Amino acid sequence: MKTIELKQLLKDMSLDEKVGQLVQLSGEFFQANDISYGPITKLGISQKVVDLAGSVLNVAGAEETRRVQDQQMKMQPHHIPVMFMSDVIYGYKTVYPIPIGLGASWDPKLVKEAFNTAADEASAAGIHVAYAPMLDTVHDARWGRVLESPGEDPYLNSVYAKAMVEGFQENFENNNGVAACFKHFAGYGAVESGREYNSIDMSISNLYQNYLPAYKSAVKAGAKMAMTSLTSLNGVPSTADEKLLNELLRKTWGFNGIIISDYASIYELVKHGFASDEYDAAHKAINATVDIDMKSPCYANSLKKLVADGKLNEEKIDESVWRVLSLKNELGLFEDPYRGTSVARENKSVLSSDKRELARKLASEAIVMLQNKNDVLPLNKNEKIALIGPYSTDHSLLGMWAVHGEPKDSVSILEGIERYTSNVTATKGTDINRSREMLKEMGFPNEEEISKVISNQEVEHENNEEALQLAKRADVVVLALGESTLEAGEAGAKTKLTLPENQLNLINEISKLGKKVVLLVISGRPLVLTNIIDKVDSILECWFPGTEGGAAIADILFGKANPSGRLTMSFPYSSGQEPIYYNHLSTGRPVDDSQHVGRFVSKYLDAPAAPLYPFGYGLSYGKVTYESMSLDKSVMTHAGNIEAKVVLKNDSDWDCQETAQLYLHDKVATIVQPVKKLIDFKKVAIKAHTKKTVSFSISPMQLTFFDNYGEEILENGDFTLFIGSNSRDCLAKDFTLTD
Repeated sequence: MKTIELKQLLKDMSLDEKVGQLVQLSGEFFQANDISYGPITKLGISQKVVDLAGSVLNVAGAEETRRVQDQQMKMQPHHIPVMFMSDVIYGYKTVYPIPIGLGASWDPKLVKEAFNTAADEASAAGIHVAYAPMLDTVHDARWGRVLESPGEDPYLNSVYAKAMVEGFQENFENNNGVAACFKHFAGYGAVESGREYNSIDMSISNLYQNYLPAYKSAVKAGAKMAMTSLTSLNGVPSTADEKLLNELLRKTWGFNGIIISDYASIYELVKHGFASDEYDAAHKAINATVDIDMKSPCYANSLKKLVADGKLNEEKIDESVWRVLSLKNELGLFEDPYRGTSVARENKSVLSSDKRELARKLASEAIVMLQNKNDVLPLNKNEKIALIGPYSTDHSLLGMWAVHGEPKDSVSILEGIERYTSNVTATKGTDINRSREMLKEMGFPNEEEISKVISNQEVEHENNEEALQLAKRADVVVLALGESTLEAGEAGAKTKLTLPENQLNLINEISKLGKKVVLLVISGRPLVLTNIIDKVDSILECWFPGTEGGAAIADILFGKANPSGRLTMSFPYSSGQEPIYYNHLSTGRPVDDSQHVGRFVSKYLDAPAAPLYPFGYGLSYGKVTYESMSLDKSVMTHAGNIEAKVVLKNDSDWDCQETAQLYLHDKVATIVQPVKKLIDFKKVAIKAHTKKTVSFSISPMQLTFFDNYGEEILENGDFTLFIGSNSRDCLAKDFTLTD
């Protein structure tokens, strides 16, 4: 539709129609009138609002979206198509590793390809907008939603933001792409105590330096939608923060796309104590330029009254409606309300062989080898293998937010191993979790459902005994353990980051047998493995690896793929260290290199200050060493760059992929700076018994920081560059910046 026609459409619309375009409702409202009365009553909205709703939440599938589109367009006086929006966070039907695992690949090009294929599947199923990428910087593994984030580093998250947005939207104009909706703006990953929906309070310098860069990268990449955080930031709920949304996001950054609330977050302004009622909440949200009210009655019941009462100019509503209509027009919905979707196209697109192949490759690159004593891995196909644990044969490898994925479509760990050898026997060994209280907190509704997960004592004893007997007869034991799918994700905050007691007991009993033991950890967050590392030989952090997870794990176990994953979130030594992250600020009494000795330094009495495994850490088969770091000059000017080089030496028999990481420390600044911060990285292939020189070019703009007014500052002074395999193990060189 031409712009002039779109403007005329807006002019012709009634106020009721306009308000409807700013209301998003979930799928149960559109199945049939008699079915939808319950939810309507619950929200307190009228059938007229349902008929005029401009977008639909989490309805997918070509047949269903076409049906709902037909139904809703008949209700619309101007026959305006609805937009279908959904959680396509790390895949649609073909599910990739969870984002914290995608981050561990350090492969933005491959991640972009994954998001591009996810967009192909989702668009074929009638979805127009994906609620992703989630770009919250995460420092606290107690927070369940860390699984949705690429990790703890603002630079790396910014690189992924660009890749993910561009992947979703690359084929936007030919109906194979979807609009990216980045979230949660802003700073949701810094919730206090790692507790879901909790408040956030931080300095402006911290906000601008560590939490805003990835969102800004998404805006620069052309993301068409932003979702507000459910939380308050420095005392103001993000959903009504005019300075954050209108002043910063729209005016300063130039974002002209749609801002949508998170689920019911406009109504929750009342619960925050920021708005007196739904009427007040709607007023504050629309003034902050929130365009769409997701699943709350506030806009539906209050916007028209606000105009009638003279408290809201209808032009403010028009601005939001224009943004909604503009995206619908950009999607081509006025010409083709179905946007090329069909059952035939959907069947051809989803779970195709090329997408499965990509999922397998990404899952193998996401796996991080944390330990490999005595080179127990890779396994020998002729060894007798006992595969033990609740994830041995389970297909539930997708994670909580793969809402459209089907476990039945995934490859289990046993199926993956059986592609390599028949010398494997498998058993459950123990339940995924045996705490009834924990399962209730996860959302299991009643004792009957809990009893499907928790075996009775007699069966549990039999399972344990069967596992021990299989282990005794085996050459090597592979333990497939981890968190439940419902244990990590939204509202999955917890204070204990260890495996459940029953799984720890199984590890203890197996370790006494003197067998070679490989631990596979299936989880949505970093876990505390401190008391396990001495009881097993090898540890692979597999995350929730997705549709081809079992195949990818087997590829690593048998050496078809060489582990190259590197952590993007620190693994704590103890839960009590959280939040813990590598790029913390310098302190006056550091645990190392302090003028003080003994007790009076920044440390714990009962644990190290450092994590068990640092940011950037990961092992491979064969070791690459870093040698001969050099700078082409020791003084940088504002008009020039410094070139840094390092020699990577692979003395092993393995071809390796190594991620060389470049860090910076500003020695003296007017705002205290991190001990290290990542400013660049390169993932390179190094053949066995060869060397490779890796070069980095450092510009003055990579030396900037933010002050407490949000201003970006470049100061002359002395700096240290670090190059290494992780944030802890680095070579270092100093240089000076001057005019």
